[in-house]
Amino acid sequence: MTLDLPLDRDIYTVTRLNREARDLLEIHFPVIWLEGEVSNLSRPASGHWYFSLKDANAQVRCAFFRNRSQYFRGTIANGQRVLVNARVSLYEARGDYQLIVEYLEEAGAGALRQAYDELRRRLEQEGLFAIEHKQALPAFPRCVGVITSPTGAAIRDVLSVLKRRFPALPVLVYPVPVQGEGAAQQIAQAIRTADERQDCDVLLLVRGGGSLEDLWSFNEEVVVRAIYACHIPIVCGVGHETDVTIADFVADLRAATPSAAAELVSPDRGEWLRKFTVLEQRLTAAIARRLANDRQRLTWLVQAVQRRHPGRNLQDRAQRLDELEQRLRQGGWIRLERARNRAESLAMRVHNQAPGPRIEYLAERRRLLGQRLQSALRYRLERATQRLEAASRTLHAVSPLQTLGRGYAIVRRHDDGTVVQRADQVRTGEQVEALLAEGRLLCQVIKRDT
Repeated sequence: MTLDLPLDRDIYTVTRLNREARDLLEIHFPVIWLEGEVSNLSRPASGHWYFSLKDANAQVRCAFFRNRSQYFRGTIANGQRVLVNARVSLYEARGDYQLIVEYLEEAGAGALRQAYDELRRRLEQEGLFAIEHKQALPAFPRCVGVITSPTGAAIRDVLSVLKRRFPALPVLVYPVPVQGEGAAQQIAQAIRTADERQDCDVLLLVRGGGSLEDLWSFNEEVVVRAIYACHIPIVCGVGHETDVTIADFVADLRAATPSAAAELVSPDRGEWLRKFTVLEQRLTAAIARRLANDRQRLTWLVQAVQRRHPGRNLQDRAQRLDELEQRLRQGGWIRLERARNRAESLAMRVHNQAPGPRIEYLAERRRLLGQRLQSALRYRLERATQRLEAASRTLHAVSPLQTLGRGYAIVRRHDDGTVVQRADQVRTGEQVEALLAEGRLLCQVIKRDT
């Protein structure tokens, strides 16, 4: 049998075939979301991730390149279900059909995260997370209620912390499932029951860590609204420190872990013992001061009663009577003595006021005053004479006549009597008068030297 083949055959190379196949896949398939189980996971040193996604009947190769995988913060392992956002492509070198992953997350987490964000935003807009709605925790609770699973690790951690910090603190456990179907409704009912019974004055809503799905009961709206409506302060300690549920936002206080929640609500036994010791010391000191004050007051009252006793009063009156009698007797002698002294004083005054002694006294006084007057006049006359002689001597010493007596003369102009002190005050031929110690001369200026 012979085949008629065209002479202008279009022969493909393997490279061309794979390239055109890749182009067809990338052009005709949009970016898709795909869920499956991870297998054949490989992480070479380049930072790229290679794995297969499979379901019960098929599998497909996937490449998660470093420029995308570096933003993934979770963990991935074989057998884990994931949700990927990827482009359909083909690896030309081997002709392998594959997916180029752009985004990866744990399966189911995306939808749950979206529901979480939507519910949180809606409840926040309603004001369920407002600060003014938060209740203060009691400083010393009379009973602590714990809403959690009775078989989980959270209840053991909480009881261990409460026993260590304050063993005498009563604890009431409200057992509920903390995950799975119907867990949210039972948690909400436990909160409402605790609020109705009012057996506790603070509640702990706790459980251990887990995935978003494990903690989802604490993101249910029924639980959040039960917490908001509760009149008992609630501390939410769900998961680990990095786990955040919507219950944390509406609770009166959020704790990082169940153990931290127990720490927040329980008083410190050591601190309270120290406070009690200080209070005991202060109370003992106050009682001692009160007893001392009461003892002193009792002493004063006894003394006051003794002072007011009738026998003591009679003794005081008798002693007073004796004193008054003695003062009366002394008063008579004192008055008699005073009268005698007054009579003698009056007799002396009469003697002093007689005219004879007075005249003698005045005459003697006149004689003494006359002597003092004569002495004063003589003293003043001598002083005046001495002053006159001193002034005469002083006047004679500064007298112009005394100067003229030593051969000097006073020259005055003849026409107006002006004293000539300089030669340029007179003219040649002018007449001047020379005043001497005895007499005067009339002279004519023949020559002058300046």
